[in-house]
Amino acid sequence: MTLDVGFEETRGQSAPEQPDFSLVLGGPLYQLLLRAEMIRPSMDLLQRRVLLAVVITWVPLVVLTALGGGLLSGVSVPFLYDLDVHVRFLLALPLLIAAEVIVHRRLRAAVDQFRERNLIAPADRQTFDAIVSATMRLRNSVVIEVLLLVLSFTAGYWLWRSQASLHVATWYGTEANGAISFTWAGYWYVFVSVPILRFIMARWYFRIFIWYVFLFRVARLRLQLNPLHPDHAGGLEFLNLSVDAITPVLMAQTVFLAGVIANQIWHEGAMLPEFKLLIGGAVAFLMLIALFPLAFFVLQMAEAKRAALREYGAVAAEYAGEFREKWLRGWQTHTNELLGNADFQSLADLGNSYAVVREMRLLPFNRNTVVRLLILIGLPLTPLALTMFPFEVLLQQLIKLAL
Repeated sequence: MTLDVGFEETRGQSAPEQPDFSLVLGGPLYQLLLRAEMIRPSMDLLQRRVLLAVVITWVPLVVLTALGGGLLSGVSVPFLYDLDVHVRFLLALPLLIAAEVIVHRRLRAAVDQFRERNLIAPADRQTFDAIVSATMRLRNSVVIEVLLLVLSFTAGYWLWRSQASLHVATWYGTEANGAISFTWAGYWYVFVSVPILRFIMARWYFRIFIWYVFLFRVARLRLQLNPLHPDHAGGLEFLNLSVDAITPVLMAQTVFLAGVIANQIWHEGAMLPEFKLLIGGAVAFLMLIALFPLAFFVLQMAEAKRAALREYGAVAAEYAGEFREKWLRGWQTHTNELLGNADFQSLADLGNSYAVVREMRLLPFNRNTVVRLLILIGLPLTPLALTMFPFEVLLQQLIKLAL
């Protein structure tokens, strides 16, 4: 399956209606939820979907461990003391599901801005609509979604076994000679709950890949950038909407990572500094996921800035020369016209316009976007700092604060 299936065929055809863009409203799982009345095209019924996910992934674990005697005691890590499992299914999974609403609304609004701001030249509008249509066909791919589902329920087990499982006796099983003997709750956890979460995560990365494909194709069009736009990004700063949209998805990854690290610290005696490279690398990688596709526009933005500097430089030189001849060399003949003359305001306006062009960025995002993204992605990891202090000390401080 190629990414350009159906793209070339639609390039020159007329498009009576503009195709609607959404990374969420499509695919086999969406159609299944739609028929089950768990979702609507408006992305309503979020509470139902979150509740369904918790009922399938977390509630059976509570019931089975209670029946098996591993809920509060009986093993080194009882179910209620396993931070990772609660973080996965009560925080990360609902966050991934809730992110669908944000991504659907904000990315649709971002794509609409290409049309509303006239960034697409009239000659390229049909091509732009064809790009949107091809992107939506890729989103609806049954083959890819089934492949992700199969991999999540098969190959993903070995990834969990090597990276996330504890090496002590837990509520889900005990390890002996490199093999795990699962409890009934463990079987449900390893072969139902975790694969479902893994599939939801893999599906999100596929959606982000689709967004990459869309932006890459759009960046190949000849956009009508305006270097005078006050956003200092040629009119493309609205693409920050995409960064904000996928931030909850990325936060879910650090929520998941925080749970894994907390478990290893609490139950296996690890120390937080041992994970500093892992944490730093994960945060940097997740930030790159959000920001990298916006770099597809850097060449066009740089070219637009260079062209505008040449154009406004020529206009400024001409106007400044005439202003100099009239007001600096011959001001004595215009003394009665100095006060409130429009030439001075025009010169100031020209200078302000030239400053806007000169300060135009080469990327659609600014420093505030980067800082906000860093804070939000790193936020779920901050509670890990509490592990640097003995539990008794923390308890005493909490008591003092309460009193």
